[in-house]
Amino acid sequence: MDVIVLGLTLLSLTIWLGLLCFWGQFWRTDQQLEMGESQLQSLPVVCAVVPARNEAELIPTSLRSLLLQDYPGSFNVFLVDDRSTDQTANFAEGVAHAVGKPQQLHIISGESLPTGWSGKLWAVEQGIKSASKFAPDYFLLTDADIEHDPGNLRRLLAKAVQEDLDMVSVMVRLRCESFWEKLLIPAFVFFFQKLYPFRWVNNPNNPTAAAAGGSILIAREALERIGGIQVIRQALIDDCALAQAVKKSGGQGDKETRGINKIPSQGRIWLGLSSLTHSLRPYDSLATIWDMVARTAYTQLNYSPLLLLGTLVGMPLIYLVAPVCVILGVVWGNWAIALTGLLGWLLMTLAYYPTIRFYKSSPWFALSLPAIAFLYTLMTLDSALRHWQGRGGAWKGRVYPSPDNL
Repeated sequence: MDVIVLGLTLLSLTIWLGLLCFWGQFWRTDQQLEMGESQLQSLPVVCAVVPARNEAELIPTSLRSLLLQDYPGSFNVFLVDDRSTDQTANFAEGVAHAVGKPQQLHIISGESLPTGWSGKLWAVEQGIKSASKFAPDYFLLTDADIEHDPGNLRRLLAKAVQEDLDMVSVMVRLRCESFWEKLLIPAFVFFFQKLYPFRWVNNPNNPTAAAAGGSILIAREALERIGGIQVIRQALIDDCALAQAVKKSGGQGDKETRGINKIPSQGRIWLGLSSLTHSLRPYDSLATIWDMVARTAYTQLNYSPLLLLGTLVGMPLIYLVAPVCVILGVVWGNWAIALTGLLGWLLMTLAYYPTIRFYKSSPWFALSLPAIAFLYTLMTLDSALRHWQGRGGAWKGRVYPSPDNL
């Protein structure tokens, strides 16, 4: 038994060494938008598209932050009221008048959801269609629960223009105030970065693609090149689907001739963190965070039972074996097992610590990553169960069992 346990401990340790050495430095938090230059030589035309469904509580703050961006160029906001029942549109109109910018806000009454579309993407499609009359150079796709720093748009544009990028997005700072938020929200970001290492995403020669839907700036030409929002109309993880489509849109010929003939880059995306723009969405309980994760966790696995099985085996091996073996090693008096497990636990703690520090949480939360990973594993299993029961993808009163059934 000691040999088997030691073998599992060494395997877990080896996996962590491999992740830390060869997996895109996913633990680092230095890919931040605020670290770059924000000077603009030109002022592109920008239209923001905000899908909103029953967001009366949050829209006063989020919309105000959009209308008060310190961008001196042409900037209009298109809010698509997706059949709200809480007077979202009325609150939005009131905000625009309160800040003295009613001419910048365009409220669109959403049409009924057609077959084959997710609700959010259908709203975005309607917003883009209406905004196109301004012939924008860029679209800012953002959620109704995001409070933008006044310089967010300017920094996004500077990043896109200076580095000739088709799409720039930032993972905004998620709310981290309650106990459950402090315990589980930083880990959500950590697991996302582990799944999509930002350095790989930002490397045009690496196929990894991802984005964060709360704040996406995309060039109109790039959106047209991929065929518009309709090409991802069924996607439940729509931000990553959009990033994948944009990154794939650049051909090999373009890459080879770009430096010689000065052909504009294509399929170039960038994803980073933001410490200034943040989400207003509260997750005050385990249940709310559980539902948020379970809504799309099985979608992330492409509804594959094999990938689900791999997750149910892999997550305990990577995160639980080390601390369990520390306990077993101490109880059995086998210090080789205890020390090997302790080393693995320390490695995952050190990997998680930068994210904990970014969210200004207690360092002690870094030690709890094994327990957090166990909870996320259960959420993933529950996501699969909901899918099999026809309750998958529930959001804002709509249920999306799978893309085939949209």
